[in-house]
Amino acid sequence: MSVEDELRQVEEDIERLRAEVSELRSQVGELGPGDAVDRSLLINQADDQETLLGELEARRERLLQRLEP
Repeated sequence: MSVEDELRQVEEDIERLRAEVSELRSQVGELGPGDAVDRSLLINQADDQETLLGELEARRERLLQRLEP
């Protein structure tokens, strides 16, 4: 896979993860007060996705640096 192809894939993954995190965060807001366990689970999932998102963004930066002349 070329650097350009890998960069394109990473950018697609970043976009997808951002949407997933946004959806998880909105689900947290929709839960009622008695759903503490579900709320905690969703928050943890969103936090995990955000960690992965940070790793992908760092990967994107490294790929962009490789493309610079």
